[in-house]
Amino acid sequence: MNEYEKLLGNIYSNLPEKVTTTERFEVPKFEFFTEGNKTIIKNFKSVCDKIRRDQESVCKYFSKELAVPVGVQGERLILQRKLMGDIINKKLEEFVLKFVMCRQCNKPDTHMQEASHGLKQLVCESCGARRSIR
Repeated sequence: MNEYEKLLGNIYSNLPEKVTTTERFEVPKFEFFTEGNKTIIKNFKSVCDKIRRDQESVCKYFSKELAVPVGVQGERLILQRKLMGDIINKKLEEFVLKFVMCRQCNKPDTHMQEASHGLKQLVCESCGARRSIR
């Protein structure tokens, strides 16, 4: 072995091991039940915490998308209509795609920020991308 190969081997031996994260964000699922004509989501607060959005904006989205009055009671969300679970969880996935996931790097590390003239922006904490949202 020549001097160059020894130095190269020394450098490679001192490098840290590659750090690869295989962590993948999964959209949480709502746990719900129906009571009469109402659909009650039991884990509403914990889902909002996991996707890092305030309960008010998630409530507003569900109210508009499902055309149903909603109300928060403690950690639960009460929808004033009997709904199927597939619809509720599908709407949650749509919310996460629109208002949580970054379109540039596909990571959920984002937050909403007020922009000029009352508009809101989705700002990615990972890559710094910004986009306007309604």
